[in-house]
Amino acid sequence: MSSDLIHAVEALVARPDELPPPEVRARLRKADGLTQEEVASVFGVTRVAFNRWEVGAAKPRRRHLEAYVHLLKGWAAKHPHAADGFKFTEAR
Repeated sequence: MSSDLIHAVEALVARPDELPPPEVRARLRKADGLTQEEVASVFGVTRVAFNRWEVGAAKPRRRHLEAYVHLLKGWAAKHPHAADGFKFTEAR
């Protein structure tokens, strides 16, 4: 098997897709003092679309998911009290 193929598959396996519960997502955003509108504009989506991610009614598309998880992890590191005991798992 090609090592390029193995690396590509490993990248898919390690892809972060774990989202904290919706109430933790909102708490983390609020702890950083941001509105849904502000975060939505960074992602290039509407506030309604972002709200659906935050309340768990929809999952971000692949192109946004990794960045959203990264953002949530950053907020959790800055505001551990807002994470309310939620721990992100390490990449596989």
